Amino acid sequence: MQVFENGVVELEHVKLLEATNDEHGGVIVEMEEPMAPQAFATVLTASMLHWKHQGKRGVWIKLPINLVNLVETAVKAGFWYHHAEPNYLMLVYWIPETANTLPANASHRVGVGAIVLNDKREVLLLVGVEIFPDWGVSSSHGSALPSALYFLGWKLLVVREKSGKFQAIGLWKIPTGIVDEGEDISKAAMREVKEETGIDTEFLEILAFRQSHKSFFGKSSLFFTCMLRPLSFDIQKQEQEIEAAQWMPLEEYAAQPFVQKTRLLKYTTELCLAKINKSYTGFLPHPTTSIFGNRPGYLYLNSRDLNLSNCDD
Repeated sequence: MQVFENGVVELEHVKLLEATNDEHGGVIVEMEEPMAPQAFATVLTASMLHWKHQGKRGVWIKLPINLVNLVETAVKAGFWYHHAEPNYLMLVYWIPETANTLPANASHRVGVGAIVLNDKREVLLLVGVEIFPDWGVSSSHGSALPSALYFLGWKLLVVREKSGKFQAIGLWKIPTGIVDEGEDISKAAMREVKEETGIDTEFLEILAFRQSHKSFFGKSSLFFTCMLRPLSFDIQKQEQEIEAAQWMPLEEYAAQPFVQKTRLLKYTTELCLAKINKSYTGFLPHPTTSIFGNRPGYLYLNSRDLNLSNCDD
């Protein structure tokens, strides 16, 4: 090591870490070859001095799980954890003596719930009762039926889980799950229904979505309620997670005490009825491409109320 009068430190005959420039004035290092911690410390110090001299900002080091022996060395050099995946750990460092503008780790987890209605037209007439007076169901003549509700045989695909909070109370609920990395919301909804119930479906639209915070290890959550059309009807439940699955009459689902007292779950019933009455339009997927990189994706929008004639290429 040589220290010059101007304060510049030079490490002679030290090979620098291979890095690629990112789009924001920083560098990305993807470690692959095994290295002793002491050797890594020397190379890292030289590389940091080099990048600082170049005016680089953020430094990203991706350490595969087989190089876990280098984590302590990087942390002692000032790096901190950014995020981790099953096979690697990403560490970061901010070089300038200014406010850190590195993007934070992903802030949200994305979930889906699938409303799948089976319209086998078995008419059920409930006379002289006011179970759900706020539903506003009407007769074929257009008059409101506060004490005689017609359920036109609509049945909702529901499951009862083997574990979790809902299992303890025996709640029947719609199939739900987490969107996998790189998976479209529509594909995730169809996959979850197939995995939990064996039912094949066609994705129709997103009916609603909810945002909540501090839901999973401090992360926020986005949950999309989707509408799907059944393409098969014979249920084959998943044995590992699902205790039971059935086509349940919509009124039975809505009458569950926990649904009745939980506003969030009552919305499921109201969305079902709105779709049955054709008084609600959700968000349909329209294929798009990313502005940067030309990557395919989807824009979900209410196309019924939007004139797309001028938007089509």
